[in-house]
Order: sequence, then C-alpha cells, then structure tokens
Amino acid sequence: MFKNNFYYLWTIVLLFFSLSLFCLSLYMGYNNSIYLLEYNLYLFNSLSLCYLLFIDWISLSFTSVVFFISSMVVFYSMQYMGWMTYSSIRFLFLVLLFVFSMFLMIMSPSLISILLGWDGLGLVSYCLVIYYSSMKSYLAGLITCLTNRLGDVGLLISICWMISYGSWHFMFYPSFFCEYIYLLVAISCFTKSAQIPFSCWLPAAMAAPTPVSALVHSSTLVTAGVYLLIRFYSYFSYNFYLVFITMVTMIMSSICALFEYDLKKIIALSTLSQLGLMMTSLFMGFIDLSYFHLITHAMFKSLLFLCSGIFIFYMNDTQDIRSMGCVCKNLPFTTGCFNISNLSLCGIPFLSGFYSKDLIVEMSLFNGLSLFVFIVFYLSLGLTAGYSLRLFYYTMIYMNNYNSFSLINDNFDYMKLSIFILTGFSVTIGSMIIWMMNFDLLFLVFPLYLKLMTLLFVIFGGWLSYESFFFKNMFSIKFYLFNSYMWFMYSHSFYLYVGFYYFSLNSETKILGWGEYYGAMGLSFYLMKLSNFMQFYFSSSLKVFMLMFIFWLMILI
Repeated sequence: MFKNNFYYLWTIVLLFFSLSLFCLSLYMGYNNSIYLLEYNLYLFNSLSLCYLLFIDWISLSFTSVVFFISSMVVFYSMQYMGWMTYSSIRFLFLVLLFVFSMFLMIMSPSLISILLGWDGLGLVSYCLVIYYSSMKSYLAGLITCLTNRLGDVGLLISICWMISYGSWHFMFYPSFFCEYIYLLVAISCFTKSAQIPFSCWLPAAMAAPTPVSALVHSSTLVTAGVYLLIRFYSYFSYNFYLVFITMVTMIMSSICALFEYDLKKIIALSTLSQLGLMMTSLFMGFIDLSYFHLITHAMFKSLLFLCSGIFIFYMNDTQDIRSMGCVCKNLPFTTGCFNISNLSLCGIPFLSGFYSKDLIVEMSLFNGLSLFVFIVFYLSLGLTAGYSLRLFYYTMIYMNNYNSFSLINDNFDYMKLSIFILTGFSVTIGSMIIWMMNFDLLFLVFPLYLKLMTLLFVIFGGWLSYESFFFKNMFSIKFYLFNSYMWFMYSHSFYLYVGFYYFSLNSETKILGWGEYYGAMGLSFYLMKLSNFMQFYFSSSLKVFMLMFIFWLMILI
C-alpha cells in the first residue's frame, strides 16, 4: 500500500526542498555570501581527492526552480502515467535520478563532479526517451544519447588539460587556464543545448512521455549547457562566431516550427529558439539577463508541455494539431492555462516572458548592435509570435477535427492542480525575479519607435502566421520534410564522417581507420604475428637451435 503513495511522498519532499532552498537563496543573495563545502573522499600521502559543493544564491535559486518543477511533474505523472503498476514506480525513480544528476551538476565547481552529473543526465535521458519501447523510441534515444556523448569529448579533453594546472576546480584559478579550454567547454554545452550543428536530437527526444519532455525542456537537460556557461561566464570574451551560431539556431528553429504539425515538436522547437536567445545574450555579455530568462522560461515552458500533455491524454494520444481544433469547448480550464503560457512565450506585456525577453533586447540595443544582429533579434521575436499564434489557431479556433468518441472532461484533478500552480508562477515569476535581482533599477531611455519595435514585431509575427494559413498549396511536400527534419542536419553529418574516413592516416587500404590501425586492432594483429613466429621458432628442427646457440656464443665471446 505504501508503494502506491511514492508519488505523493516525493512530491512533498521535492516541494519542501524547493521552498527551503529558495528562502536560503534569498538570505545568501541579501548578504552576498558564498559557502564552500568540502568532503575528503580519499587521502594518501600528497594525493587528495575531495568532493566540493559551491553554494551561492545562483546555484540555490536554480536548484529550487528545478525541484519545484520536478515536484509538479511528479504530481502530474501520478495521473498521467498511472500509479498502480511497477512500471510507473520505475518511471518515478528514473525521474528522481534525472533530477539528482542535475543537482550534482548545478552544485559543483569541479569539472570531474560536473562530468558525473553531466553523464548521469545523458544516460538517464536515454532510459526515459526509450520508455515506451517502440522502434521510434529506440532510434530517438540512440540519437539523443550519442549526440550528448559527442559533446562529452570536449569536457573530457578540458579535464585532462586542466589537471596539468594542478586542479579541476575551475573557479579558483581562472587567470591560469588557457582560453581554448573554455572553448572546448562551450562546444560541449552546444551539444547539450542542441545548438547548430547538434540540433537534430531535440525534436527526436519528443518520443519520451510528456512529463519527461516538460522536465527535460524546461529546467534540466537542455538548460544544463546554459547553466554551465553561466558558471564560466567571466572567462569568455565577445566571440562573433559563437554569437552567429546561436542566432542562426534561433532563426532556424523558429522557421521549422512554422511548418511543423506535431504539437510536442512545435513546443520543442520553441525551446530551441529560446535557448538560442539565452546563448546569444550570454555571449554578448548579459550574464544576469540570460539567467533571468532561464528561470522564467523554465516556468512557462513546463506549463506549456503539461497542458499539451492533457490535450494528448484526452485526444486518444493524438499529437497532430490538425486533428484537434476547438478544444476550448471541452477543456476550457486547460486551454486558459495553455494560452497564458503561449502569450508569456511571445513576450506579451506583464507576463513573465515579457520581463526577461524585453530586457535582453533593450539592453543589447542600449550597448550597440550591428545591423545584422539587430535584424535577427527582431525577426526571431516576430517568428516566435508567428508559430505561437499558428498553434493557437489550429488547436482553439480551427474546425473540430478530433474523434467524436473521445471521452473529454475538464474536472479538477491532479493534472489540473499542477498546471494551476504553474500558471500562477508563470504570471508572477518575472515580476518577482526582476525585483529580487534589482533589474527594476535599470533606467533605459529609447526613442518611441524603438520602444514599440518589440510589440510591432510581435504583431507582425501574428500577421505572418495568419497569412501562412493560405500557403497550403504553395509548397511541395519536400519543403515540409526539409523543415520537419531540421534542414536534414542529421543526414549532413554522414558526409562529414565519409570525409574523415577518406582522409584517415591509413588511406591506402581504405579498410582500417587510423584509430583501428594504431589502436587495439593493430596491436592485436602484430601480437598475433609475433606469436606465430615464436610458435614456428620453437617447433623448428635442431639446426635452428644449433645456429642460435652459436650466434649467442659469439656475442658472449
């Protein structure tokens, strides 16, 4: 009987820790204090292995947000996944392991323990993506896991490089380290945050259950890369190439979302667009604003996913937005929460997304932008409003297309309670954080046309999405496939592999790669040759032994 209450228990535990850590972060932010907790794991002569926890208001506030969203997701999953089966308990413990891995990554200033949480996120995400055990899930899990492992290479190289300086604690010796170490860390974070050219795994990971998607895309897996770069912030100078990559990611994901019909993939692509915005503001030097948008985005994006999960739950597992239409008639409460999170994503004034997005755009304008960056920033704002209003049209206004035998009710239950709480925070968290982080003390003066430019581009995006409804017969199916498969980015990596294989050091034979030739396979080949020679030598006639005896005798003499 106690097993059935695990969901209740862990919801209360996570919520308690979330509120406690939030109060502690307020206290530490007010006093501007930092604590370092060191635990000695192994000590032998001069060799010391210790585990270090770095506790300040940034790590505590982000951990409290992660725990709060996790508690809502666990409470939501109690009804969505069912709580009377062994598989649902397994799902719960996988989610808790996922959250614990994120906690390890947030709290550590050492690259070794960061790698522990980093790899834990990658491996547990694989288990969660393949949860439904279909062929599509297996392929999606493989792409997710392998792409994330690709980024771990940069982290491993930087760990090996950093030990030559005497410590893995990157916060203690920032002036000693080479800047290329931080470039490797940035590339590793690009894979975790699905920036170009590693973007293809993000829509594929939608094969996971919807509560997992809400957790992954709001505050854990994809935001791990952004959080790690925020920790490394003081070592990055303005790099136009990194800013260019993140801005292209922002535009590409928005364009792909305009031509996508899968509900969860549209929301995943909007996550990618917001990650591009966070990364761009980070590399332009607005560290606090990037962190501010990270927290507000976590709240309304988790709400957006949980509301879409209710739609899918009552629509007989349908994720195609063309098969919905007029869901506001039967699910008015869920629709209201869904629209609030959608408007917050667009940056409509006085919702939480408005405070962070508008501040990022205005601060970048205030500090001087190139014309290219200016155009891309405002175009991405318009495209965000475009795909959000297109989603609103197909799910709320478009004609009723769902199955007439669907049993739909909007009674207040566990799922509705969790989205109700998240809706309250999605509306208020922006104004709360802007007051706590003292951003309301910023005084920016703009001409009227620049001040209204953000709102004008949101209206422009709405008009663009309205016009796109009449584009049905203007594009071929290849164009929709081109956008649906992320501009065929996964296929292009095949040519990279072929080029690498062709120009490998063992290019005469074209059979072995250089790694195999100089690695384990080559070594085993030569060991076999040596073994065969020795066997032939020992099985030879007496003449060979006699000759060898005379040869060694001459050497000795």
